[in-house]
Amino acid sequence: MRASMMNSQVSQSCGKSPLGARLGSATGSSFRGCGVSSANRLARKSSRALTNEVRAIVEKPLFSETARQEQNVERFVGNSVAAIVLGGGAGTRLYPLTKSRAKPAVSIGGAYRLVDIPISNCINSGVNKIYVLTQFNSTSLNRHVGRTYNRGVTFSGKRNAGFVEVLAASLSPSSEKEWFQGTADAVRQYGWMLEDVRNRKIEHVLILSGDHLYRMNYMAFVQEHLENNADITIATIPCGYDRASDFGLMKVDENSSVTEFAEKPKGEELEKMRVDTTSLGLDKDRAKDMPFIASMGVYCFKKDVLLNLLNKEFMNANDFGSEIIPGAKTLGCSLKAHLFDGYWEDIGTVRSFFDSNLNLAKEGCEFEFYDPEAPIYTSPRGLEPSKLLDCKISESIISHGCKLEKSTIQNAVVGLRSIVSGGCTIKDAMIMGADKYESQEEVDARLANGGVPIGIGENCLISNTIVDKNARIGKNCTIVNKDGAEEKMCEEEGYIIRSGIVVIMRGATIPDGTVI
Repeated sequence: MRASMMNSQVSQSCGKSPLGARLGSATGSSFRGCGVSSANRLARKSSRALTNEVRAIVEKPLFSETARQEQNVERFVGNSVAAIVLGGGAGTRLYPLTKSRAKPAVSIGGAYRLVDIPISNCINSGVNKIYVLTQFNSTSLNRHVGRTYNRGVTFSGKRNAGFVEVLAASLSPSSEKEWFQGTADAVRQYGWMLEDVRNRKIEHVLILSGDHLYRMNYMAFVQEHLENNADITIATIPCGYDRASDFGLMKVDENSSVTEFAEKPKGEELEKMRVDTTSLGLDKDRAKDMPFIASMGVYCFKKDVLLNLLNKEFMNANDFGSEIIPGAKTLGCSLKAHLFDGYWEDIGTVRSFFDSNLNLAKEGCEFEFYDPEAPIYTSPRGLEPSKLLDCKISESIISHGCKLEKSTIQNAVVGLRSIVSGGCTIKDAMIMGADKYESQEEVDARLANGGVPIGIGENCLISNTIVDKNARIGKNCTIVNKDGAEEKMCEEEGYIIRSGIVVIMRGATIPDGTVI
């Protein structure tokens, strides 16, 4: 009797649902020939299964129809956009950090590479066709991109729907030039990729720089480009007198159309480029401090316009900022400015690279590598957490796989696999770490032969310094730029001073007791 009552209750709870009818029938037949306890267990099990199934039917859809339509639009636009990340030239302003690696492969923030910034922005924005152009020391860059992004960018639920591909400068029998002559020439030499049948859906091309630190939604940038029906849209930032002469400046009208250009102006030419930046949305106080509009070196082109400018109108032009963009204006192309009012930093020099890294370690930093909605990606190295043995650490970043003993670390960035021995003081410094660990046997053998193992030896004082990867610093060393030199070339001794900053070169050995 009890089993029959349960069967009746289960059937009633489903009403006239076919699913409920099937489950009720199956439950009734399963009770036949069973004891009461067995019937109870089966009834409870069927009831739980039924509850789960009904919930799946009546729950609210995850996305509304409007949200689905918006998502489909973003997917369509994303599939029509390709991004080209410019790796830059020889990176002389970042030398010696670029002596054995391309500029986009330089480490930043302890665990990342500069190239991770634009690539991550692309992935987070739904731009899934990404090319990285480089010509100098591309081995390290190739390796990093391959390990980090080689499975293809996952987009709209499809694996391998996108790619990140490094395109290095190469020679061919038809080549008249040996290397890329500039940013525009680099894109020109690989322009045939955009015309390939596999890229026939591409209608717009993003041109990005590989040495900037910022987080940007490129899809919003592209959407504005489409809404304005612009031939070229230029991403811009407001800036003040202290930095204006370092960038290309422009003037815009009330419709954000670009009316005038000036490449790194100074003096009277700079004054002529003043604008009222309240028209871009800045309040009066900020507009007073930042009366200039500077180009970020981030562009969105219609593909046909880009190829026409590079291959027909300006076949000998080598640079986007000083030649292609102003030339397009003279031809009557529609140029629009897109205001980016977030954190942005050019990492083109040793000084800016050093300052930007140390700022990342400070409380209240304007840029964070992790954002739950738009994280910056990098290679998953699988390193263990760092070991900090009796250390005093303040305002610092300590990356994975480090071992620090009885040391004081203040306002510093300590990179992957860094070894810091006891009694050290590291202040206002960047330690890039190492590519590998040395075994205890290797360390003992080096010490026995009077050598120096990878890492920083005991009782060292390091300040105002960048220590590149795999450097070996002996015991009792003082590296602080004691003479206050602004520039000094000492490559044979394993270091260079740039803009007052000591740079210990990659793989260099600094003997015990050295004072710099």
